[in-house]
Amino acid sequence: MAWHAKEAVRELYAHTSPTLALQWVERLAADMADSDNPIEVRSLGRTLRRWKDQIAAWHSAQVSNGPTEAANNLIKRLKRVAFGFTSFRNYRIRSLL
Repeated sequence: MAWHAKEAVRELYAHTSPTLALQWVERLAADMADSDNPIEVRSLGRTLRRWKDQIAAWHSAQVSNGPTEAANNLIKRLKRVAFGFTSFRNYRIRSLL
């Protein structure tokens, strides 16, 4: 069932209408709430129900925060590598590079 749940969530992004996406999420969350499903699938259903408005909103704007998260990840990795730098100027130059 877990594999089917993953595929059903992926199918959500094939919808082009925010209204249809919201209906899909609501139906999917209800189906996952079945007590016959594993606890992980039920937990996913609760998460989808809690975030349904935000998930449906993606279909209106189709904007992701992925680029921002990538930049934050790079800066954090640089910070770990730069541990021990005594000059903030050097850290800033490495960050900008």
